[in-house]
Amino acid sequence: MSKKASFKKSFGLLLLSVVLIMAFRWILFEPFVIPSGSMIPTLMVNDHIVVSKYSYGVRLPFSSKWLTPPQLPQRGDVVVFRSVEKDDYYMIKRVVGLPGDKVQFTESGELLINGKTVPSAKPEIHSSLTAEDIGDSPDNFDIKEEALGEHKHQILIEHNAFRYTESGRVVPEGKIYLMGDNRDRSRDSRFWGELPIASLLGKARWIWLSCSQTLAGGNFVCDPRYIRWQRVFHRIE
Repeated sequence: MSKKASFKKSFGLLLLSVVLIMAFRWILFEPFVIPSGSMIPTLMVNDHIVVSKYSYGVRLPFSSKWLTPPQLPQRGDVVVFRSVEKDDYYMIKRVVGLPGDKVQFTESGELLINGKTVPSAKPEIHSSLTAEDIGDSPDNFDIKEEALGEHKHQILIEHNAFRYTESGRVVPEGKIYLMGDNRDRSRDSRFWGELPIASLLGKARWIWLSCSQTLAGGNFVCDPRYIRWQRVFHRIE
C-alpha cells in the first residue's frame, strides 16, 4: 500500500471515529456533574452522572428541533433539562406531575396528586448521610421513602422548615411538574412553574464517579483521595 493510500485510510478511520464519538454524545449519552444538594439523598454534590438523551426523543445536533416526536417522561423519572430561568444552564430534578395532573401541597408538607396523598414512610434501609454531605447536621432531617405510582425513591425532609402550600395547580398540556428530592432545599416547579417538555435533555441513568472533594482549581475534577467508591456505577432510581 502506498503512503498516500495509507494516509487516506488512516484519515478516514480517524474521521469515522470522531463522527461516532460526536454522535454518541449528541444522540445517545452525555455526562454531567451534580453542582448542588437539591437532589440529596438520591444524588450528591460532585456525583458524575450519565444522561440518556434518547429517552424522550432525538434532536438534531446543535438544535432544539426534534427528529422524533418528544415522549412524556414517567412520574418518578430523574431528568436533566434546560433551566426555565437561565437558558444556558442545565438542572436536574424528579418528575412529580404530568400534563393534566392536579398538584397540591398541605401545610404539613404532604404532596397530593389528583387529590390522592403520595405515600411516604420511613424506609427500612436508607442512605447514610453526614454533615459534610448535606452541609448541616443530619439530626435536622428525616429520610422518607416516597411512592409515585410504582416508582419508589427516598426524599429528604428538613425539620421546622418553611412549608410551601398549593391548593391545587393543574399541570398544563406540554409541560411537567418537577421537584428536588431535598424537598426543603430545592428551587423547582414550586417557584418557577412547570417545565415545557421541549426543554428536556434526557433521563439520568447512573453515577459513574463520585467524590466528596475536588482538586484545587479543578472545578469538578475529583480528588482521587476522596472517591465515594460505594456510589461508583450506582443506578439512579
